[in-house]
Amino acid sequence: MLLLAHGSLAPEAQESTRALARAVEASHGSRVEVAFLRHAGPTAREALGALAEAGHEEVVVVPLLLTAAFHARVDLPKALLDPPGKAPIVAPVLGGPTGVPDGRLVAALRRRLTELDVEFDAVVLAAAGSVDAAASSSVAAMASALGTELGLPCRAAFASATEPTPGEAVAELRRAGARRIAVASYCFAAGLLFRVTVEAATAAGVVGVSQPLGDAPELVELVLERFQQARDAKV
Repeated sequence: MLLLAHGSLAPEAQESTRALARAVEASHGSRVEVAFLRHAGPTAREALGALAEAGHEEVVVVPLLLTAAFHARVDLPKALLDPPGKAPIVAPVLGGPTGVPDGRLVAALRRRLTELDVEFDAVVLAAAGSVDAAASSSVAAMASALGTELGLPCRAAFASATEPTPGEAVAELRRAGARRIAVASYCFAAGLLFRVTVEAATAAGVVGVSQPLGDAPELVELVLERFQQARDAKV
């Protein structure tokens, strides 16, 4: 299995992806490698080449992407173009191809919020952001699902590319009567946009910002399901 992440210049973000790979490998029992679309190595081509040289004839690529936006539609196919060895099997993105919220992502977000160990009466779901309207809609759908799970108001916000920003979403919730607002980080690793979210949320006076999804058990389970879905679809 090859976990293909967006990538980040931040070493801690790269290590977070590798920690997820180790957790998946421990659960699955077979080799799991990582590669990155941007900003870090190895590239998908390099990782696939190494796996081919090691004698792995069939590789399933699981994209660590939360929406089927630009990176899934453009960067992913480009990264896998003309691979060394046999063409890999590509699994659906973790957020799902239709944008329907997956219960395990909701559970992982709740887990990370619980780890804050603070009381809150509303939540901002902070994602990276995209100019792709469908991607923004899928984040909004996840915010709605998380709010339903928590029984609290929950608004989507974005660190870049579109609105509202985390600060704007916090202000909207305050106008609606919320006083203790927490931010749920809808990302895999603590890269640049996570830092932007933390800075904006802290400036807005939130009670806490959850850690990225990282190697949450629910995420491990979802990765394994996407892997199996891809293999089953090939048969």
